[in-house]
Amino acid sequence: MDWIAPTAFLEILLLLYVATIDIATRLIRNEICLVLALLGIAGHFASPTQLVESLIGAAILFLLLLVVYQRGWMGGGDVKLLVALAVGLPLMGVLRLLTITALAGGVLAVVHLMMRLLPYPRLAPAGSSFARRVYAIERWRHLRRAPLPYGVAIACGGIWTIFSQRL
Repeated sequence: MDWIAPTAFLEILLLLYVATIDIATRLIRNEICLVLALLGIAGHFASPTQLVESLIGAAILFLLLLVVYQRGWMGGGDVKLLVALAVGLPLMGVLRLLTITALAGGVLAVVHLMMRLLPYPRLAPAGSSFARRVYAIERWRHLRRAPLPYGVAIACGGIWTIFSQRL
């Protein structure tokens, strides 16, 4: 049991990294998804039946999200990230992950819609605060109809699920 907490801690750190990278680049790296999946497998290493259940749940989720991806409703990185997180979760954990991700995605969408009401910022000069630079870039992306950084919502759902499942 002592090694479950370090894997959960690593998963949370990786999810925070995914969220910041998704905001910055709108990309989710394959390596991060692979490490998250391997950490999920490591969390079930002591119980092969839970691992099999987890892998079946992840496979079903992948097939469902593949349809969503093919219709253009979700990006490929988001699909990879959700499936990688599902590898380490039981079926109820996957449902919790999807529920919290959907709620966080709703908050993200509301923030995105509220950005329409905000004034267009000037370019953030050198030495500007991090928040001002992010705001300027996100407002610029919003005006050009860039996609939402949904990896942020997935990271929120993943962190919530990890806290409620493993710690």
